[in-house]
Amino acid sequence: MAVVVKYVVERNGVERMTFTTKKEADAYDKMLDIAESLEVMLEKVDVPLSEQQIESLALEIAKSKDDFMNVLKGGKEAIQKAPTAKVKKKM
Repeated sequence: MAVVVKYVVERNGVERMTFTTKKEADAYDKMLDIAESLEVMLEKVDVPLSEQQIESLALEIAKSKDDFMNVLKGGKEAIQKAPTAKVKKKM
């Protein structure tokens, strides 16, 4: 029988994700901490967002924090990972 070590990231009694290394689990936990802080900030913005939108937006920003930090520091736009659809302009 093999012994397998698993690292579980849990928030508010809910199991969020399981990892095989402590480093990955810690990184994910830190990303969730950042997302929670961003939620507090987004609740204060003067744009009507639902609770689900705030949570989703905060999580996506936290996932791409390095790209956001680069842009906020005045750097060039983040490298696009996937091509985006072009939006047609109304004339």
